[in-house]
Amino acid sequence: MKAELPDLQRQRLPVADGRFPQLKPVRIGWRSRFIVWLMRRLLRPLLRWVIHGSFDRIARTQLFLAARTCKNSYGLPLDYTVLGRVPGHVVGNVADTSKPVILYLHGGAFVIPAVPETHVTLMARICRDLDAFGFMADYRLAPFNRFPAALDDCERAYRALLDLGFKPERIAIVGESAGGALTLGVLQRIRKHGLPMPACAVPISPVTEMGRIHAPPARARKLHSDPLLPIASLQRVDEMYAGDWDASDPELSPLYADLRGFPPLYLLATETEVLLDDAVLLARRAEQAGVKTKLDVWPVLPHAFPLFTRWLPEAKLARDDIIEFLRGHLRRA
Repeated sequence: MKAELPDLQRQRLPVADGRFPQLKPVRIGWRSRFIVWLMRRLLRPLLRWVIHGSFDRIARTQLFLAARTCKNSYGLPLDYTVLGRVPGHVVGNVADTSKPVILYLHGGAFVIPAVPETHVTLMARICRDLDAFGFMADYRLAPFNRFPAALDDCERAYRALLDLGFKPERIAIVGESAGGALTLGVLQRIRKHGLPMPACAVPISPVTEMGRIHAPPARARKLHSDPLLPIASLQRVDEMYAGDWDASDPELSPLYADLRGFPPLYLLATETEVLLDDAVLLARRAEQAGVKTKLDVWPVLPHAFPLFTRWLPEAKLARDDIIEFLRGHLRRA
């Protein structure tokens, strides 16, 4: 595709210490720009309204979103079952342990459940293209379950896949937003308990710092440009999810983790989102720790945009990039 600007390959994004990752040279169409404009005016206020609502409002929102249906499973069977002690959505045949596995950890500010209409649809497409089995852990949510309940569930989901007979080198972990943080937390748990690492992991727009609203710097710089995330609401999320837990705990804020020994990582973020530097700084620390790391920063599009392929045609390109990354590492395994 043609670049949005003639010299987009040379466009740069300011980050915390003055180093500049390149902006992905992709043209964003006017239709997508209009959708992003609508998100800023409709979805961001709605998300703020939910997060700052009463526990009853949050519970009703959780029920409403969980009731949405996956409208396209790409020909794969859908189910909801329990693996180990963790329930979740599945696509494909769990009995066929010869297939690769996608362990998907959904986002939603740690308070919103998996939305089948978007999350399961994305997982199904990934699994269809990779001929893989997919499990989306329905981990416990705030405010009714606080950290580390969600991370405990995600670790149990990974252990359950191993117990079923899936080979670790045939497992990939994918997670967006809060799920990106959980992905990085699970990798720490895997190393801590001496379990075999998965083939690779894909954190999409991960939140990697839970103790500071104002930092990393993009949170302040992108305060008004982010189409989806009301960053000032992070304090409320932290209160509901982490409570009095030390926010510098690397399992809660992966930015402070020792990343040595992690499998290959593919991080995605956008130039407009408040969590841009969360991804950029994490990618930099991963490289410094000797982890094979890829980072793509997209123009214009919103936080966790690969979920929105129904509305944003360019998101399909990112989805295909993710699939290609996963295919390469699962094939080598």
